[in-house]
Amino acid sequence: MPLFCNTRYAAFLFDMDGTLLDSTAAVERVWRRWCARHGIDAEALIAVCHGVRGEDTVRRFATPGMDIATEAQWLIAAELEDVDGIVAIDGVHALIAGLAPTEWAIVTSAPRNLAEVRLRAIDLPIPQVFITAEDVTAGKPDPQGFRLAADRLGVSIADCLVFEDSPAGVAAGKAAGAAVAIVGPRVAPEEGTHAITDYR
Repeated sequence: MPLFCNTRYAAFLFDMDGTLLDSTAAVERVWRRWCARHGIDAEALIAVCHGVRGEDTVRRFATPGMDIATEAQWLIAAELEDVDGIVAIDGVHALIAGLAPTEWAIVTSAPRNLAEVRLRAIDLPIPQVFITAEDVTAGKPDPQGFRLAADRLGVSIADCLVFEDSPAGVAAGKAAGAAVAIVGPRVAPEEGTHAITDYR
């Protein structure tokens, strides 16, 4: 069982963007382009888009008559082409290298093709249990993704530690019943069981 801050857990469940890697620059570049195309307030959108499925953000900010699926596909295509500036969170390679395949999973709001592109950009492996946007019917803050990951690993979600960086992700981890480690500055440290800036 992996150890974190002197506590044993059955498994670690990682969000991806902002947690394993920093894709902020690429994500915000694409969303700003999309907002400019549709006359949408980019600052308002960027304040809430992190950790949420793209299609859910599109739906939230859609203008009258907007085709949600078409716009979500445009965003994915744009993000697939933009990996400039994506970097690993310090210490993550050593942490992942020390885990058995049955001890960790990724639960991301990104679609699988985009998630794979970003993981390859920082040379992280694709885990055996890899929950992406296509695997759930409700995205974060719904807990479905984390519960599914625990089920596929064959462990109790109550014995897992979720690593998250966004308000939606932290809410999902808590609602699932897991302990939560907050990574980075987007969520107040006291919201989690642990709070870290990186994995060193």
